[in-house]
Amino acid sequence: MDQTLSATAARPASRQRGVALVTLCLAVLVAQIDTAVVNLALHPIGAAFGASVPALQWVLDSYNLTYAAFLLTGGLLADLAGRRRVFMAGAAVFTLASLACAFAPTIGVLIAGRIIAGLGAAMIIPASLALIRVVWTDPSERRHVLGIWAACNGLAMAIGPTLGGLLIHQLGWRSIFFLVVPLGTIALILARLAIPESADPDGRHFDLPAQGLGAFALAAVAYSAIEARHAPGLALAALAAALVAGAGFVRVEARRGAAALVPLDLFRIRAFRGAMVATAGMTFAMYGALFLLPVAWQGTDHLGAIAAGLALMPMALVFVAVSLTSGMLTRRLGAGATIGAGLSVLACGLTLIAVNTGRSGFLLTELGLGATGFGMGMATGPLMGVAVGAVAAARAGTAAALINVARMIGATIGVAVLGAVYAQARDGATGLRDAMLFGALVVIACAVLAWRTLEGRSPR
Repeated sequence: MDQTLSATAARPASRQRGVALVTLCLAVLVAQIDTAVVNLALHPIGAAFGASVPALQWVLDSYNLTYAAFLLTGGLLADLAGRRRVFMAGAAVFTLASLACAFAPTIGVLIAGRIIAGLGAAMIIPASLALIRVVWTDPSERRHVLGIWAACNGLAMAIGPTLGGLLIHQLGWRSIFFLVVPLGTIALILARLAIPESADPDGRHFDLPAQGLGAFALAAVAYSAIEARHAPGLALAALAAALVAGAGFVRVEARRGAAALVPLDLFRIRAFRGAMVATAGMTFAMYGALFLLPVAWQGTDHLGAIAAGLALMPMALVFVAVSLTSGMLTRRLGAGATIGAGLSVLACGLTLIAVNTGRSGFLLTELGLGATGFGMGMATGPLMGVAVGAVAAARAGTAAALINVARMIGATIGVAVLGAVYAQARDGATGLRDAMLFGALVVIACAVLAWRTLEGRSPR
């Protein structure tokens, strides 16, 4: 294989790797902020097009559904066709889709643009994580880089609502999509200049039956969560279809062995399994909380949308700050201890929020949110590092896609299950307390699992 297309390609110079990191973080940050700010634009979009509530819901959900369905495809293409190539293709697709959204003449065109943007994100996210695994070969450096990469998620949560609200207020809803165009273009140029190409086909190829079954199963899981609140019967049917498709996917992959879209021997790696389960449990609790807290606050504590967004800010800011130190903590304590401690702090934060539910004053709640951000910041980077570091570099794209699938499935199920716990209670305060405590129990179980399966381990 050509040296430039090998996972062991020549290590780029330090300055070049710095530009590469800026490029990867810029693209990921743009994708995450886009998701955060579109929520704020739904009202003006509805007013501009005279759109119905279901149509506005699909402005959000079409993106999430496409992203979920094509994650595995994006990860495989990164390994087969080239990780830089797929990253650049994803950035180009995302940028062009955002431009289409900005000029959308109808709600239908806007939804189509969001579908295409979801496809771009499904290429960007796994390719960026795989590139970190391949470009930063030194484990200590990679841990630091993963902390910065993880911090971009918290940074998006912190600045997304503020930036989006300002743009929408001053320039209108189309401005949030125009913003992506220059940033995406810069990421494309920098990627071409600073990121080395690498690919590892290694006898694998595009497996259409597995692609179809995998995409359908992931899309059905996402659709089930989308419809859980409005059409529970339809949601259960979608979940059942996802399970059937998932069983078919496993059967197809078992027959294909090492050439499979998702080689099942990856799940025989203890550390990889632990990282997958711990990641799913972490996002189960956090995305469920992020969904429920604004709902409960606006319903029981009479906070407006802006005040609710500001109340979540401490969590995002602490997430960013702690993520930047997660590499150092992993180096000193090991991945298992760092992840286990982070998840334990996260569970304590959710418990503090539960304890303060229904009481006057937000001090304990804000402390709880700070603790959740602290725990997420400690655990996110190391979990990503363990997942991609536990497998050979040739499988980096697939591993990166799978750990993001775990994030997506955990978040999807968390919103549905914790939302159901909240809805079944006699009042909003009780429902929020029960949901937060349930989420904390799930996270504690995952903390124990992380400690046992990852003890003493540092990402390679």
